[in-house]
Amino acid sequence: MDSALAPLSEKIQALRINGPRLWDSLMELAQIGATPKGGVCRLTLTDLDKQGRDLVTRWATEAGMTVTIDKIGNGFMRRPGRNNSLPPIMTGSHIDTQPTGGKFDGNYGVLAGIEVVRTLNDHGIETEAPIEVAFWTNEEGSRFVPVMMGSGVFAKAFTLEHAYAATDTEGKSVKGELERIGYVGEQEPGDHPIGAYFETHIEQGPVLEDNDITIGVVQGVLGIRWFDCTVTGMEAHAGPTPMALRKDAMLAATHIMQDVVAAAHRHPPHGRGTVGMVQVFPNSRNVIPGRVKFSIDLRNSTDALVDQMVEEVKALAVTVAKEHGVDVKIEMVSSYNAIAFHDNCVDAVARAAKSLGYSNMPVVSGAGHDAVYMAKLTSSGMIFIPCKDGISHNEIEDAKPEHITAGCNVLLHAMLERAGVV
Repeated sequence: MDSALAPLSEKIQALRINGPRLWDSLMELAQIGATPKGGVCRLTLTDLDKQGRDLVTRWATEAGMTVTIDKIGNGFMRRPGRNNSLPPIMTGSHIDTQPTGGKFDGNYGVLAGIEVVRTLNDHGIETEAPIEVAFWTNEEGSRFVPVMMGSGVFAKAFTLEHAYAATDTEGKSVKGELERIGYVGEQEPGDHPIGAYFETHIEQGPVLEDNDITIGVVQGVLGIRWFDCTVTGMEAHAGPTPMALRKDAMLAATHIMQDVVAAAHRHPPHGRGTVGMVQVFPNSRNVIPGRVKFSIDLRNSTDALVDQMVEEVKALAVTVAKEHGVDVKIEMVSSYNAIAFHDNCVDAVARAAKSLGYSNMPVVSGAGHDAVYMAKLTSSGMIFIPCKDGISHNEIEDAKPEHITAGCNVLLHAMLERAGVV
């Protein structure tokens, strides 16, 4: 049958994105803030971020999309549908990077959305609902805190005023920098309906690559609990003080540190336990440490599981304090609830991966993403692809062109399922 006369459903089934075009766009955006080691340093609300935003919005305009910026600088690039009274089916991510970031983290999710629109344009396909591509402000949190700022303000997790007041190490504020680069829009954050939200992302971990799987169907995001633990003993001379008479804060701390990791092993497969920061006082070669402060990062797929891990570590800390004659204080720094993505979006991703013939498996995200906040507002889901050696937040971050193409094809078909085709 002549393809021009084939039923639309057959055309949609055969529809594929232009992989080389998407790859070229990623490589062009990566030149803005390119680093000598092949990565990208494009911190949020800098002149380089403005250049990145300007390029992305130009591409959107060239693809026939209208661009709306809200007051926190989030960008919404819209392709109209047949029925524009319907809330748009949205995809997106971020284009700010870490100081030693890569080409794909966040950027892939935004440019994959633009490639979806370009592909629809190429084939003259109209959707029932509008399609939108978003870029969110300050997802990384490397210059301003909190992380996922733009989507957090959008979802009312914190106020616009709180975000505006955040400052960097030089005392420059979010509001001032938004004004300086010309990205303070008029729309109130959140005054923007969304019919469904998808986010395509590199996995930032090694599971897909280790299993030789192309598509990760993301079920949700791990719950996170961050603590600071301070163990206080008594500093003393390392030579004259017998072992039995010491109050060694470091020795006691190491028992708790080991249990942080052990707690994760006790609650597989998604338990995570990490001690990433340690401060020792007085930090002298021949002095028994009198105080040790360290971070505790506990994660799991449900809040019940991560809270169980917390209680186990705290119980062990009580025992350690008694046995070693030290004081142990554990203070919460921040807490993020586990997020389960919505079945209708998760299933749409799984169906798309299967129909396209890509190997796939259910996965969870160990990192936070803007989709976490979108899931509080609308049906949401994520698509993961492998990244080399599971490395991200690093200049050597890498992904294969065929995986970049595959993830975008899944995004295209999942979005069309939700948006409907005229």
